[in-house]
Amino acid sequence: MLYLNLKYFKHWIYKIEFLYNRFKHPKQILMNKLIDIKKYEQQAVSLAVQLINDGSVVALPTDTVYGLATDAQNPSAIGKLYNIKGRNLQKPIAICTHHVNDIGNWGEVGHLPYGLLDSLLPGPVTVILQRTPSLNLALNPEESNIAIRVPNSGFVCNIVSDLKKPIALTSANESNKPSTLKPIEFLILWPKLDAIFDGGTISSSLESRQGSTIIDLTINNRFRVIRTGSALLNTIQKLRQFGLKEL
Repeated sequence: MLYLNLKYFKHWIYKIEFLYNRFKHPKQILMNKLIDIKKYEQQAVSLAVQLINDGSVVALPTDTVYGLATDAQNPSAIGKLYNIKGRNLQKPIAICTHHVNDIGNWGEVGHLPYGLLDSLLPGPVTVILQRTPSLNLALNPEESNIAIRVPNSGFVCNIVSDLKKPIALTSANESNKPSTLKPIEFLILWPKLDAIFDGGTISSSLESRQGSTIIDLTINNRFRVIRTGSALLNTIQKLRQFGLKEL
């Protein structure tokens, strides 16, 4: 009788443990995926580089909102990024590089006034340019243009610099949902991500949540505002200083 009671007791212990592990809070399940970059920035950069090189998708803070990032040159990783975000495959994704001088490797810049890109970036601005043949053909295959960012974020730029290739970057939220300023706001995506790099709350302003200002610079001496974003007035002022006119 004692043997049967012990067996019955163990059965319920195993069942309780199974249910606990299955339904406990996502933050507890993913504690090892949540990396505090303020405490371990250099280790975090190295880990992010390794994960992205392996085709993983990670979340990280930019200078505007939290983003989802992966290897822009890896077709499989791009597909994974779309799936995690629930994004329409027809909607293009931007890339991020580490320095203004690197933009010309991925987008055509020969028609732009000298110094224009340096005046806009790094910062909360995304420029749209004609893509170059160096860019992965599986990224936005229906598009002849590419949106490029150089964020004012040492953490992100150090990652891209060490990778020596661009990352695909999109906001860390479900498609068509508000942008996020801290990791808890995209908690629903945590189980799908390989790491969440926690830089704390980026900002408390509604302006920051608007993301970067997106400007189309594909036409010589012209610009078109695609998204107002968080830096519109300053961006337009700089564009006009260089003689560009709005379409």
